[in-house]
Amino acid sequence: MNVLVVLIPVSLCLGTAGLVACLWTLRHGQYEDLEGDAARILIDAPGDSSARPAPTTDPEPEDARWPPAT
Repeated sequence: MNVLVVLIPVSLCLGTAGLVACLWTLRHGQYEDLEGDAARILIDAPGDSSARPAPTTDPEPEDARWPPAT
């Protein structure tokens, strides 16, 4: 029973912190443009070719494939 003396205030503090964080995000417009953020991740930035490796025609040698080609 002595544990409840600690756990109840800790859980109330954590719940209050979560509620405050949620209200802060709502007031600062974090959820305003959901479609734009979802589409922006798919669009490549122009001139940003250093972020991805160059494509290869054959990623692994022929003898390393399993099952072997017949």
